[in-house]
Amino acid sequence: MESSEQAVPLVPRPPAVKINAISFSDVWDALAAGWRDFTRATLFGLFFGGIYAAGGIAIWLLLMVYHEPWWIIPIAVGFPLIGPFVAVGLYETSRRLGLGEPLRFSEILTVIVEQRKRQVGWMAFVVLFIFWMWLYEVRMLLAIFLGFKSFSTIEAFLQVVTGTPEGLGFLIVGTGVGAFIAFVLFCSTVIAIPLLLDREIDLISAIIASFKAVLQNPGPMIGFGLIVVALSFVALAPFFLGLLVVLPVLGHATWHLYIRVIAPLSAAG
Repeated sequence: MESSEQAVPLVPRPPAVKINAISFSDVWDALAAGWRDFTRATLFGLFFGGIYAAGGIAIWLLLMVYHEPWWIIPIAVGFPLIGPFVAVGLYETSRRLGLGEPLRFSEILTVIVEQRKRQVGWMAFVVLFIFWMWLYEVRMLLAIFLGFKSFSTIEAFLQVVTGTPEGLGFLIVGTGVGAFIAFVLFCSTVIAIPLLLDREIDLISAIIASFKAVLQNPGPMIGFGLIVVALSFVALAPFFLGLLVVLPVLGHATWHLYIRVIAPLSAAG
């Protein structure tokens, strides 16, 4: 008897992601290109940087209302962790500039909104979960080393952390754990988020490609990450206002680093 089963159509697999080898000169070139994009699309950069800065200021004011201003330090330290996801609009701006396409706020915002239907939306959960882990880790170490002490001012918090054995233990362990969390998130997102914006690819494949990009180019990629951290901390100092410029420049630079690290589809097959 002949089988009545029908053949199941095969779904074509997406092309493999090929990782290019890069050098430190590619990192500097990407940063320079990021600055050029910011100067070419300043209003777009200030808009997205302004959203990020406004979020930081709102958190600060909220902490002041609840009389726990010292929490602004661990939040500010972890705040750059969510920068790559916030920068999706900047990636799209750089993509359009590179292709010579017109820049329109409505179209770029539409692209951002539509990402909720794609894998970038799932990446948001990953980023926010890791950010939540960072805050939970701070709270846990605070309980272990300082016994859930509350501080009325930032100065009091810094005095205890830097001037007592318990505080120094909290600072050393917290820095180590925080650095590990930041490294994992950096490896997970630095290439994955622009890749998800640029191609139809699943979340896990994008994260794997991002890790491979860092592990195959450890010097330049980690160097770029350290530059991002350093500039982000400097930008946070003047009441988050430095993010108006630093965030968009770094967002544009990340896109340009992405297109250097990831081979185009024509070369990835």
